[in-house]
Amino acid sequence: MTIMKKYLPGRLVNALLGAAGLFQIATASVDAASRPNLIVILTDDQGYGDLACHGNPVLKTPHLDRLHSQSIRLTDFHSAPVCTPSRGQLMTGRDAMHNGAWSWAFGHEMIHAGNKTMATVFKENGYATGHFGKWHLGDNYPYRPGDKGFDESVSLGGGSASQSPDYWQNDNMDDFYRHEDGTYHQHKGYCTDVWFDRSMDFMKRSRAKDKPFFIYLPTNAAHVPYLVEKKYSDLYRDTGIGNYYGMIANIDDNVGRLNQYLQESGLAENTIVIFMSDNGGNTGTKIHSAGMQGKKKTYYEGGHRVPCFIRWPNGDLGQARDINETTQMQDLLPTLIELCNLKTDAQTQESFDGVSLAGLIKENDALADRKLVVQWSSKDFPQYGDAAVLWNKWRLVHDKELYNVAEDSAQQNDVASQYPEIVQLLKAHYAAWWETVQPVVSIYARASIGGAENPVNLTCFEWTKKQGGGNVTVQSTLMKGKTVNGSWMLNAEQAGRYRIELRRYPREANFAMSGAYPKTKRELTVFNECKALPVSRARLTIGDFDETITVGPADTVAVFEVTLPLGGTEMKTWLLDQQGKELCGAYYAYVEKQ
Repeated sequence: MTIMKKYLPGRLVNALLGAAGLFQIATASVDAASRPNLIVILTDDQGYGDLACHGNPVLKTPHLDRLHSQSIRLTDFHSAPVCTPSRGQLMTGRDAMHNGAWSWAFGHEMIHAGNKTMATVFKENGYATGHFGKWHLGDNYPYRPGDKGFDESVSLGGGSASQSPDYWQNDNMDDFYRHEDGTYHQHKGYCTDVWFDRSMDFMKRSRAKDKPFFIYLPTNAAHVPYLVEKKYSDLYRDTGIGNYYGMIANIDDNVGRLNQYLQESGLAENTIVIFMSDNGGNTGTKIHSAGMQGKKKTYYEGGHRVPCFIRWPNGDLGQARDINETTQMQDLLPTLIELCNLKTDAQTQESFDGVSLAGLIKENDALADRKLVVQWSSKDFPQYGDAAVLWNKWRLVHDKELYNVAEDSAQQNDVASQYPEIVQLLKAHYAAWWETVQPVVSIYARASIGGAENPVNLTCFEWTKKQGGGNVTVQSTLMKGKTVNGSWMLNAEQAGRYRIELRRYPREANFAMSGAYPKTKRELTVFNECKALPVSRARLTIGDFDETITVGPADTVAVFEVTLPLGGTEMKTWLLDQQGKELCGAYYAYVEKQ
């Protein structure tokens, strides 16, 4: 028995029911028209203290405050300390280190095959499924939103505007976004406005077809770059973080627009609305941290305790109230399966690390005793003990510090020496849990080539075994021509001939590899001139292939023809000067099966 099953004896019941067929949570047959709709709003880097209803002395969030007043509020709710792991946990009901998406890039931000997603579960139960906003769980097949159960998707590349997988020099306004078929199209307006507009349009069209809908609405606000219209940033220009707070003010306005649409359309009563953030606060913690230590990326409460509001007027949830039991992002999928009377297979049910909170929310039933682990990593392999273990109000941090957050919410007093038996209990739980994740975290997720996506646009965002200085997840590093390199882990779905283009700039930029892309003024920012590089040669290794070719001063691309066998392979590139000195890897590669 694994550590995940240890505290969940109800799963044995699920498995027995599943042996006779698909598991059905409720015995009542519920037709599609009466099933609740679902909207999940997930904001980015908005900390627990970045809400007026949580005591922020500066920020005004009237529409979110109203939602808060109408909702069940999980006040001890935990995400991962960074974005991707939280998103994967939400989508799968599984710990990040179990589903494979435990980092923010570098081949470890994709949900591994075999993990059924929330979108797939809802789609299999007759729901229209739409995703509008940030994805950050893979930009290539088979990891894109459309590959993971969404009928429609409009999203940026990577994790925010002008990251390396995103359209060249997007700036949050009038940007080009990727659709479910992989093509990019321009959408006029501010990013968050676009996500809410597309969501409401999807609701309208789903309702016209008499289909219940599930909409996943993850904003890229308030993540860097802090770019927002002046009318919002001016509201907080004296705070020193006007753009950051302005992005949240825009989110709040959009929540107001959404609430108005739900009321006017008659959808409000039977639509579940969930609001939360993907990790602890970042920039806003300098003004209000809600009394917590730590921020984004850390294992203290401020890094992973986030808001979670659940509103469903027709759901018999009782009065709006706080629930103070320790809960987590992984609980939401099993909870929604029960609340929405969905069917799914026993294997999926058995895989959950989260538990259903339906009884807690509807009847105030206590949860079974359990311990939770919070862990992520920016490294190529996570470090043992670099985690937090949660047990009721106890917190074991970094496998050595112990805090009782019921008495010490700011985690100022390490009481490990006073409670050695608690430390050993939580250390033992973590050690057993670690044994279950080790086989997963050593596996790279591989983008497929020669399959459903052809050609495949690869970016340095996915480089593994990274060498050199510079954050290759953002275009600003690429613009500076930083000397950094790494490998792509790929899976050739077909043996045969492949055409591989190496580029310094993406296709849409259409600029010479050695050239200095010019200074560009966009709607909300100015991108400085890029650094010229003396690119004279390009080298490609993939499998047994290793070849270097000449690159001319005006060449935008270096093209190779390669024969590949079926299966996994590793690809690495170099851009070199005339003397053969490495300048950088090719930040972009396009692979097409011939």
